[in-house]
Amino acid sequence: MTTTLRPAEPLQQTPEGGRSRTYDVCVNSRRVGSVRLRTDPGFGAAAGVIADLRIAEPDRRRGRGTVAALASEEVLRGWGCTEVLVSVPAEAEAAQRMARALGYTERSRNMLKELPPGEPPALPEGVEVRPMTEAEFEVWSARAKEGFAQSWIERGVPEEQARAKAEESHRRHLPRGLATPGAAVHVAVRDGRDVGLLWTGRMEQGPGERLGFVYEVEVVEDQRGRGYGRALMLLAERVAREAGETRLGLHVFAGNTPALRLYDSLGYRTTHVNSAKTLL
Repeated sequence: MTTTLRPAEPLQQTPEGGRSRTYDVCVNSRRVGSVRLRTDPGFGAAAGVIADLRIAEPDRRRGRGTVAALASEEVLRGWGCTEVLVSVPAEAEAAQRMARALGYTERSRNMLKELPPGEPPALPEGVEVRPMTEAEFEVWSARAKEGFAQSWIERGVPEEQARAKAEESHRRHLPRGLATPGAAVHVAVRDGRDVGLLWTGRMEQGPGERLGFVYEVEVVEDQRGRGYGRALMLLAERVAREAGETRLGLHVFAGNTPALRLYDSLGYRTTHVNSAKTLL
């Protein structure tokens, strides 16, 4: 039996060079599933995405998904993509195994915490919080974009794509700087000294599906290991609760063991594992 992809709609293109298209997964012309392919708007047209690969239950565990994924890679290669990205739900163990078998490497995770009802958590004694000033924002935003880009570069993303991703992220989530609705950047202070900062906002997971989001937590280098990271994460919960949010999400890079341990200890759970593969 032959597993193939059959276009289910016309190719969608954007002025910036982005592409997307939904395909039926077919076995001898019989539809057994679907997959949506697209390019990533953050990384650019050279980064393809396999999204929503689904195989109908009666046809699972027969290798249909694996062949469909390989066929998807061929389509993306034909679009000029040099790498392919996948974001797999943490509970989809079979899909996780398939991604590893096909050579995908984890780059990051998305995590989520359901905020408990009641009074938001208090900050540790002696830790105060103030809003970031406009002058501080100009310095911080440049540093934050550079750090975000470097994190992607360290995980194999070409420098041009990594820097484009950093610029796109700040442009999308802080379009009006500190005046962006729903966004806030706070500075933590201890004994009159700045010890860290927190950038929070909102994230749209789907139509009408919103949650609070932690975009960045930063502790001053010589102040690390003193509990300020935990204090800032507690502040994030307080900010989200005061904004009426009941869930708080975040993105963490693979290999950041201290951050993963902190988030685990605070009750966050992994929702998606984000992986990538170079297209040769």
